[in-house]
Amino acid sequence: MSVTVRVPAKVNVQLAVGAARPDGFHDLANVFLAVGLYDEITVTPADELRVTCSGPDAHQVPLDETNLAARAALALARRHGIDPHVHIHIAKDIPVAGGMAGGSADGAGALLACDALWSLNSSRDELLALCAELGSDVPFSLIGGAALGTGRGEQLTVLETGGAFHWVFAVADGGLSTPAVYREFDRLGAGTDVPAPAADPALLDALRTGDAVALAGTLANDLQPAALSLRPSLTATLAAGTAAGALAALVSGSGPTTAFLTKSPEAAAEVAEALRSSATCRTARVAPSPAPGATIVAGPA
Repeated sequence: MSVTVRVPAKVNVQLAVGAARPDGFHDLANVFLAVGLYDEITVTPADELRVTCSGPDAHQVPLDETNLAARAALALARRHGIDPHVHIHIAKDIPVAGGMAGGSADGAGALLACDALWSLNSSRDELLALCAELGSDVPFSLIGGAALGTGRGEQLTVLETGGAFHWVFAVADGGLSTPAVYREFDRLGAGTDVPAPAADPALLDALRTGDAVALAGTLANDLQPAALSLRPSLTATLAAGTAAGALAALVSGSGPTTAFLTKSPEAAAEVAEALRSSATCRTARVAPSPAPGATIVAGPA
């Protein structure tokens, strides 16, 4: 018997970052939007905890207990006093270390899959609490759709969306370390008054009404200057996508993936093709949003 869960990537349509807290985290106003790029997590009974991975950049994915999927299985097993003897296979399609929460998606997917495999019937609130212990982005990977994350991003308020938004994601060569980007954010802001983060009402309204043009005018990422400081070549990628007709462009989360909002599926295909030909990125992927959160697609529901 096995269980397979499909779990989406995300883009941050707004990432407002406050000053560093005493615990090293930053308060955020993080508007998440799940997008239709997915990893699939399959769990099968085994003699010991084991992680394998296939797909693009699978060689970059850790296969030990530092992997969020493994940590999710361990946390759930500890909670219920059972052995975490499971083989976790990650079919990877979300860019690795790309600012699209691929690792967090795997953690949420493994948590839901193991809960079903072990017939634990945990409530959504129980699973969300475990997700928050695993990482700031993991709770959103479980619920998907659109949500405002506050605190360090783990305290979620579900947001209404009024229609589909069409995205292109330019995948860069190599990754960017999220902690390194936050350190650069702190360095760049040293000695300045960093305002308390807050969601932009105009952005929330654009999501609610499904207005892509209005959303394009409100996209914002406070980590973008830090990501560009560490990876200046991303400036050319942003320019190439904008020149190809994207409504707006920004670094996705901590990067280095860059995100381009377009007006239609046809426009997305044109922007993606232009980016692939631009020599400014490794490849470009088209994805709609919003997308559902972690979903069991095979095995017991």
